[in-house]
Amino acid sequence: MKTTTPVARRSTKIVVTLGPASSAPQLLEEMIRSGVNVVRLNFSHGTAQDHIDRARLVREAAQRAGREVAIMADLQGPKIRVGKFAQGKVTLQAGQPFVLDAQRTESGDEQGVGLDYKELPRDVVPGDVLLLNDGLIVLEVARVSGEQVHTVVKVGGDLSNNKGINKKGGGLTAPALTAKDMEDIKVAMAFQADYLAISFPKNATDMELARQLANVAGAEYKHRPGLIAKIERAEAIPHLEEILKASDGIMVARGDLAIEVGNAAVPALQKHMIRLAHEYDKVTITATQMMESMINNPVPTRAEVSDVANAVLDGTDAVMTSAETAAGKYPLETVREMVAICAAAEAAERVELDADFTGRQFSRIDQTIAIGALFTAHHLGAKALVAMTESGSTALWMSRHRIHIPIYALTSKLSTQRKMALYRNVRPLLMESSNDRDTALRQAEEDLKRRGVVRSGDIYAITCGEPMGSPGGTNMLKICRVA
Repeated sequence: MKTTTPVARRSTKIVVTLGPASSAPQLLEEMIRSGVNVVRLNFSHGTAQDHIDRARLVREAAQRAGREVAIMADLQGPKIRVGKFAQGKVTLQAGQPFVLDAQRTESGDEQGVGLDYKELPRDVVPGDVLLLNDGLIVLEVARVSGEQVHTVVKVGGDLSNNKGINKKGGGLTAPALTAKDMEDIKVAMAFQADYLAISFPKNATDMELARQLANVAGAEYKHRPGLIAKIERAEAIPHLEEILKASDGIMVARGDLAIEVGNAAVPALQKHMIRLAHEYDKVTITATQMMESMINNPVPTRAEVSDVANAVLDGTDAVMTSAETAAGKYPLETVREMVAICAAAEAAERVELDADFTGRQFSRIDQTIAIGALFTAHHLGAKALVAMTESGSTALWMSRHRIHIPIYALTSKLSTQRKMALYRNVRPLLMESSNDRDTALRQAEEDLKRRGVVRSGDIYAITCGEPMGSPGGTNMLKICRVA
C-alpha cells in the first residue's frame, strides 16, 4: 500500500503551475496527495494538444490520489515583448541610445531590436519610462519617429530574446484578449477547465467579453468556468470594484503589477485587493515569487516563509507557485513547505465573526442562512459546518469569513466540487443525494460518519434547500448531534 506524507489540516488552498518539472505522472500524483488543490496550465507555453494532454494527466493523477482538484487555464494575454537578437542577447550600457522598432524584421543588436507589440510607438511619448525584463532594464523614451521608439538606457544589463516590456505607471493599450486567447478559450472548454485566468484586464468589459466567449465555447459541453482576473496592470487598480463584480475572483499578480506601480506599493495593494474581494464574495489567489528560491534550493528563505504566511493572514483563498513547480528542482518539496507554512499561519489567526457581521445586512435568504450557520456553529463549538449545495454559493459565502471550523460542501455535481477546490476552508465532497429532505440529511450524516468527519456526540450545522437540488435555494439550517 502506498504511503504518503500526512497533509496538514489547513484552510488556504495551494495552486501549482504544471510544467516539465512536475509532469511525471507519479510525481504529480504525489504532489496532489501532499496538498495541491488547483493545477494551473500556463497557455503562454505549449500547443493546444499539449494542454489537452496535461489536463488529462491532471485528471488521471487526481483520480489515482482519490482527490478532486480544479484546473485553471491561464491565458497568455497580449505579448508585449522585444523581438530576438542575432546573438541571443545584448549587453546595454547606461547612457547609450537604443531603438525599439515596430517595423524591424532582422534580428536585434546593441543599437536596437524589433517588437512583438506593434502599437508601442503610439502608446508612448518622450519622458515615458519603459521597464524591460521584469524591470531589470530601464529605458527612457527620448523621441518617437514613425514606428521607431528612440530611448536612452537608464539602467543597463543583459537583454535577451523576447523579454517583456512594461510602461511605468501603465498606459499600454494592448487588449486583454488576443486572437490566440480566443482560440485558447475553446481549447480550455474542450477539456472543461474549471477556471480561466484572464491576463492584463483593464476593466469589467475585458472580463465580460471573456465570460461571453467562454460560455459560448462551453455551451456544447454544458460547462461554465469560473473567471479569475489577473490584476497586473496599473490601469486595473482604479477599476478594481467593477472588475471584481464581473469576475469570480482575482489573482494578485505581483510581478507585472510591481513593475508598473513600483515594488513598494504592492504589499498594501495586496491587502486592499484581498479585503475588497472578500467584501464582494470573490476568491483571491496570491501569486509571483512566493517560493522563488526553491527553484534551485530544497528549502525556502525565511523571507519567503513570511511572505506566504502574510498572504494567509491577509485572508487569501490560495497561494500559487510558478517556476518553482513548473521548472524547479524541488516541486514536491515546494508543495509540502507551502502546506506547512499555511497551516502554521492559520493556527495564529484570530476569529472575529461577531465583528464581521456588525452593521451588515443580507437581502438574500440563502446568504442569510449561510451566515447564520457560521455564527451558530462558531458559538456552539460545532465539529463541522456542512453545506448541501448545487451551485457552491452557500459554501463560498461561508468561506468568506475566518472560522476554525471546517466547512464540508456536499454536492452531486462534479463541476461544482472541482470549482469549490479553490474556496478557502472548504472541503468539497461528491455525494449523490435524495430529493427527499429527511432522506438527504440522513445520507449526509452517514457519509460524514463514514469519512470520519463526525462521530457519536459531535455537533454539526447543516444547510440545505427545499425543494432539494435547486441552485440558489438554500433556505434551511439545522443543528444536529450525532447519535
